Amino acid sequence: MTDWQEHEPIYHQLAQLVIEQIIRGSLTEGEAVPSVRQVAAQERINPLTVSRAYQMLADDGLLEKRRGVGMFVAPGARSATLAGERQRFLDHEWPQLLARIRLLGLNLEELMNGEAG
Repeated sequence: MTDWQEHEPIYHQLAQLVIEQIIRGSLTEGEAVPSVRQVAAQERINPLTVSRAYQMLADDGLLEKRRGVGMFVAPGARSATLAGERQRFLDHEWPQLLARIRLLGLNLEELMNGEAG
């Protein structure tokens, strides 16, 4: 069961987990994602929350509905997800990380070795 963070809607967090699974390759293109009921029971969350996360991913072209069968990882989802996550990192996470690195006065060698001098 996942530890959900209070600062962000659960459906966003669930969508992010699916995105990470696609990037890692634990969910591959053409593969069925776990059913809404399955995820809701496993995570002890409302099925509507799971549906909302899946619909958000379908709207983004990462999942596709197959009537009567379920939701599947869409063709091209991994490359699209990877490109989107890289851009999100560069736009939102990297500037904060870079500012912190500069504040602490860390250099490239220390960062690469994981040791402060």
